[in-house]
Amino acid sequence: MNSKLRPGALLVLVPILAAVLAGCAPTVALTPAADATNPGCAQIIVRLPKTVASQPIRQTDAQATSAWGNPTSVLLRCGVTPPGPSQDLCYTVSGVDWLMNPNKAPVYVFTTYGRNPATEVVVDSKLTQGQGTIILDELSNAVGSIKQTHKCLNREDVLGSQLPKVTPTLPPTPSPTPTVPPK
Repeated sequence: MNSKLRPGALLVLVPILAAVLAGCAPTVALTPAADATNPGCAQIIVRLPKTVASQPIRQTDAQATSAWGNPTSVLLRCGVTPPGPSQDLCYTVSGVDWLMNPNKAPVYVFTTYGRNPATEVVVDSKLTQGQGTIILDELSNAVGSIKQTHKCLNREDVLGSQLPKVTPTLPPTPSPTPTVPPK
């Protein structure tokens, strides 16, 4: 048996090998969250999708973390401190409540609310074409594996009967003008 490669086979293998190596992105360096060793984080990590908003998953170097895109456009860290009551905007996406911190727009930080361990997702909206809701929706199956113990509340839930009662006012009904008989 001849163990030499034929020139034609080499011409086919070189472009394939180059394509595979070009698709390799370096490992994303992240810092694990304080509670990254929580078993709930393992439940989330094993359920993460291979892509979010058409961005491929990347290798990270920290426990309970993930990243997508090249350049990196979405970061996830499980085990962050669960947020307490907040005035931050809260969005419910596919059954998961997320607090949004827009302070670094166009980079948005979303943190699960009412779940322990909490998960933080950082989305660079420039690199994801503003697909934050789609990304949170695609992560909901994984993040939703942690039981929710509290829900976001709206103003009426918090203030309840303290809100002033608003009674709709109707426009006034015109009164008939009295007519005076001619003299």
